Amino acid sequence: MRCPYCGSEDSQVKDSRPAEDGAAIRRRRICPDCGGRFTTFERVQLRELMILKKTGRKAPFDRDKLLRSFEIALRKRPVDRDRIERAVSGIVRRLESSGETEIPSEEIGLQVLEALKGLDDVAFVRYASVYRDFSHADDFEKVIAEISAKIARDPGA
Repeated sequence: MRCPYCGSEDSQVKDSRPAEDGAAIRRRRICPDCGGRFTTFERVQLRELMILKKTGRKAPFDRDKLLRSFEIALRKRPVDRDRIERAVSGIVRRLESSGETEIPSEEIGLQVLEALKGLDDVAFVRYASVYRDFSHADDFEKVIAEISAKIARDPGA
């Protein structure tokens, strides 16, 4: 593994442990050249996924980009990092096990919306405002009304 600090081609593994409920292995590494320490994650990849953008362009699926989307929506919200990782891992598992190699970006967006709905209402509204391309205050009011109706039906939600 290349050192992110000095670019050395070699690094040593100092510690390995399961992560993300056993879906990944977390490795602590040290560079013998500069002494830099860093963490890597090793995950099983069932198939190479491609994302079909709305424009028709194709791009390789990027788990880190999916994670960043969650982090942006959940910025300054009281949601545990492990819950975010589990949500992202769940989406990745569903995509990989779908049997499809080309996934429409809209499908991923819907899965993120569904996951955020269960994690945090504010994050859900933030993500929905971008995903659904809100242009008026009425758009926010409609989504908030949906959430309020859900809470009224199921106060424990």
